[in-house]
Amino acid sequence: MESAGKEFLYKELSYKIVGLCMEIQKEYGNFHRESIYHNVLKEKLEKENIIHLSKPMVKVFSKETGNKLGYYVPDFLVENQIMVELKAKPVVFKCDEIQLSEYIKTTQYEVGYLINFGVMPLYFKRIIYTNDKKNLLLSAKN
Repeated sequence: MESAGKEFLYKELSYKIVGLCMEIQKEYGNFHRESIYHNVLKEKLEKENIIHLSKPMVKVFSKETGNKLGYYVPDFLVENQIMVELKAKPVVFKCDEIQLSEYIKTTQYEVGYLINFGVMPLYFKRIIYTNDKKNLLLSAKN
């Protein structure tokens, strides 16, 4: 989804998020519940003075009409730029990736990370869908 000539969106912030998650897994292993990893990441973001929202309500828009359809609640919205979805399970299914991808396509945000603490090494997937591909979303006023 990211073409060769384009710059890496939110490069420094992306590295910081993934680095913090790697640090968390190194400290806590891979056997805790998702809520534990969520709380530890929240602490680390606060310690690093990284602006974030925990469990924010993000508007989801129709791909066809641009109308607001409802809300999606990611685990984190970091610096109002990157959505982060956390998992803590032995395997990440394709449907987990597709779900985050669809939310990226139908919200104002262009970058999302699916992070799974339940496997070693840490699993993370960067999902990108730029706003220039979201014609109706950009014109939505609701």
